[in-house]
Amino acid sequence: MKRREFRKLFKASGPVVLPVIHALDNGQVSENIRILVGEGAPGCFLINHDFGVDAFLPIVRETRSAWPSLWMGVNFLAVTGREAFPVLGGLEKAGCPVDAYWADNARIDETGRDSSEARQIAAVRTASGWPGLYFGGTAFKKQRPVEPAHWQDAAREAAPFMDVVTTSGVATGQEADLRKVREFRAGIGDAPLALASGVTPGNARTYADVDAFLVATGINRPGNFYNIDPARLAQLMRTVREIASHG
Repeated sequence: MKRREFRKLFKASGPVVLPVIHALDNGQVSENIRILVGEGAPGCFLINHDFGVDAFLPIVRETRSAWPSLWMGVNFLAVTGREAFPVLGGLEKAGCPVDAYWADNARIDETGRDSSEARQIAAVRTASGWPGLYFGGTAFKKQRPVEPAHWQDAAREAAPFMDVVTTSGVATGQEADLRKVREFRAGIGDAPLALASGVTPGNARTYADVDAFLVATGINRPGNFYNIDPARLAQLMRTVREIASHG
C-alpha cells in the first residue's frame, strides 16, 4: 500500500487521527466513539488492556453492531498476527468485519537475516481470508529494543510484510525521537507510516510526515486512561487540518 492510497481511504491530505480506546465495557466504548465521531475523527482502534481476548470479543461484536459503518481496528494486547488473523477471519465470516489489526510486535528482524516469523504471520494472514489492514509494530515500545543505527533497516525490512509500518516512542505517552521518524520514512519510502505514542495537540506538527496518529494519552482526560477529552481531541483535529492545508 502507498501512503497516497492510505490517505485516500480516509479522504485525508494530512495525518489521519485514529483514537485508541482502552476498552472496559460496551457503554464506555460507545461513549468514546460518540465523542470521536462528533469531533470528526474518521475511525478508531479498540484495545484490551484489562482482560483477555475472549472477554474482549463480545465488546468488539457489540461495537460493530452498534456502529456498522465505523472504521474500526483492534489490538489484542501482546498477540501477534499469527494468533490474531484467524480470529479476525472468523469475525469476518460471522458478519463482524474489523477494518484493521494493530500488533505491537510484527516480528521483524532488522538485520534481514531471519524473516521466518514475519513470513509465517503473512502466510497465516492470507489463509485466514481476513481482508483488513495490518498495522505492524516495528522497533516498538516494550518490545525487543532496536538500536538507533538500525531504525532505517528495521523499517525497510518491515514494509513488505504489512500495510502500515507502525512505530512508537520508548514508552506509552512518550514522544518518538524525531530522528527515528525520519529514519523510518527513509526506510519505507512511499509506504504509510503510523506513530502510536506521544502525539499531542501541541507536538503533532512535528510529526507532519507521519500518515496516522494512533493516539490515547494525548487526547484523554488528564489522569484518565479510559476516556477521551473532547476538547483535546478537537484541538488535535484542528492541528491536523492545519497541517493538511499547508501541504
